[in-house]
Amino acid sequence: MTRQGTTRRGLLQSSAVLGPLAAATSFGIAQAAAANGGSAVSTAAAGVMPLEPPPSGRIAVAFPISKDAIVIDFAGPWEVFLNASMIGADGSMDMSMRRGFQLYTVAETSDPVETFGGMKVTPDYTFATAPPPRMIVIPAQGGDGEAMIDWIRKASAHTDLTMSICTGAFTLAKTGLLSGKSATTHHSAYAMLAMQYPDIHVRRGYRFVDEGAIASSGGLTCGIDLAFHVVERYFGRRRALLTASAMEYQGAGWLDASGADNAIYAEAARGPTCAVCGMAVAAGTPMTSRYRARTYYFCSANHKTLFDKDPEQALRLAA
Repeated sequence: MTRQGTTRRGLLQSSAVLGPLAAATSFGIAQAAAANGGSAVSTAAAGVMPLEPPPSGRIAVAFPISKDAIVIDFAGPWEVFLNASMIGADGSMDMSMRRGFQLYTVAETSDPVETFGGMKVTPDYTFATAPPPRMIVIPAQGGDGEAMIDWIRKASAHTDLTMSICTGAFTLAKTGLLSGKSATTHHSAYAMLAMQYPDIHVRRGYRFVDEGAIASSGGLTCGIDLAFHVVERYFGRRRALLTASAMEYQGAGWLDASGADNAIYAEAARGPTCAVCGMAVAAGTPMTSRYRARTYYFCSANHKTLFDKDPEQALRLAA
């Protein structure tokens, strides 16, 4: 087999792939129809808020990153948008990618960014040189300084959508764009988000929360579902289903953000758990506090400090 035959481009162009793709897509559309009373539904009828793609060219999508960015948080949505860009309006392969999404990373400087786990990513642009985005995707990360917050805040004034993945919700919250809105985050951070930003309505057990121009997802893989949802908002459910089939993605969380897939995370875990985040802890952990004749456990000193500052609030938000 030639090298071209082993590439993604060659693979998608081969009839051996396109045949099963069409069959899988038909099956997916039939499943969606069955779930909605036996007939295929439009994006609007499914309760999805449509977004208008540009009449020509691509949708610019910026991924602001900094030290310790979580790879799947930006790489997962990146792959979804990339694959969606290789599918034409009629369902055929459009390898020119003249429509769809234009993806780029942006950071405070042009220096390589070391992600969590050690992968190094060289940003395509800095905040000073980045083209205006129509969409911003904010992954969880550890270096979201004032320069990033200011850039997101200003750039979002002209975007169709600004979305966070996992604990990227905290970065988005720092901009003030989540104030008064509903949002979600990684299940271990529900209480912390609610405690630090009491004007945000934290939705537990959701794969993602879509507020129109602002959206947020749960942890890690939830960002992939939010990305499929965004493809649907721009290009309709059929295009999103085609993309999922091309990627061999079997998850259905993007079709039902509040469904059973994430409901388990809305429930309290059994056994000793951190009183702030709900994560399991060892029974013998030295990080404990006594409050009203009961012992509470913590996974970190930071969470113990948060609890000790206002135990009643911590217990109310963690319930």
